Amino acid sequence: MSGAYHLTWLSAVAAAGLVAQPSQYPKQAQLPNPYSLIENWPTLPQSMNGGHWGELIRADIDPKGNIWVFHRCFNTEPAGSATCVGRTEPPILEFNPSGKLLTSMGANMFAFPHGFTVDAQGNIWASDANASATVLGKSAKDANGVVRGHQVFKLSPAGKVLMTIGKRGVAGNGPDMFDQPSGVAIAPNGDIFVTDGHGKNDRVVKFSKDGRFIKTWGHHGPGPGEFDQPHDISIGGSQGHVFIADRSNSRVQIFDQDGNFIAAWKQFGRPSAVYVSKDDTLYVSDSTSNSTVNPGYPRGITVGSAKDGSIRAFIPDPDLAQADVNRISGASGIVADAKGTIYAADVGPHKLRKYVLK
Repeated sequence: MSGAYHLTWLSAVAAAGLVAQPSQYPKQAQLPNPYSLIENWPTLPQSMNGGHWGELIRADIDPKGNIWVFHRCFNTEPAGSATCVGRTEPPILEFNPSGKLLTSMGANMFAFPHGFTVDAQGNIWASDANASATVLGKSAKDANGVVRGHQVFKLSPAGKVLMTIGKRGVAGNGPDMFDQPSGVAIAPNGDIFVTDGHGKNDRVVKFSKDGRFIKTWGHHGPGPGEFDQPHDISIGGSQGHVFIADRSNSRVQIFDQDGNFIAAWKQFGRPSAVYVSKDDTLYVSDSTSNSTVNPGYPRGITVGSAKDGSIRAFIPDPDLAQADVNRISGASGIVADAKGTIYAADVGPHKLRKYVLK
């Protein structure tokens, strides 16, 4: 690295509010686990699948402090990508902090629940990443005979559809189309960011708060600003940066809200989920690494700094012993409250985990 380039790089890092990273990081197994699991939380009514979860995909916290969950209609098949096709259960549930169910909604809307967030006004944003006309031999068509999928929905806290982005059942890379949208995040000013990441687009799409297309960035590849299955997205921290779980590139990528590349961090394993809190704590979940896929990184949740990428805590995956057997496990969705309590939506173990600091 030339001296001039090095100074330019340092200036860019400083302007971005980040500091130079250390060259080495401790292994996840060397990190402490200062969290305790709250058992038997939350309480699912017996009327909902006998009180048993299926696959969960995301969780978030609304302005009132209630916890919202996006799950796959209590289904477990196909394993790792369970479907709501043929199910009538509501995939969106709201719980209070004590674990009592408050609200359920979204029945018959989604085929493959995936991206999910709650904005500052309490509205719910959820994506349907389905790309199949039939799943498990059942039609994925809605009541109007159109295949569900490739859309992002905005719902009121009461479940009213306020906005729809994307063309139902139609994959594409145009300004109003997606190919299996995987994640959604809302900026403080209302701008909408979608990771278009489970199909072939491998990009981020930005819209205004009223759904008007603004820009897109990224394409398939391993380089800075390129993606290979961008699986989740979070906007947060003191700088309001965009953090993306670039899963198949085994890294977290960081951008400003105009899509300018800031950094790529590989010390978090193979991230399925990412969340950044207001105090610049970065939570990243690896739910797919094993001895042959990204070896050397155990599945679990790593806690670190959104400013410099340093890592300080690790919560092992609850099914760690099955990492070489199960294609996907652990949390594909994570969120934390102001006290540092972590909520993890598990695909493989079929649980919503709540962790509190010891």
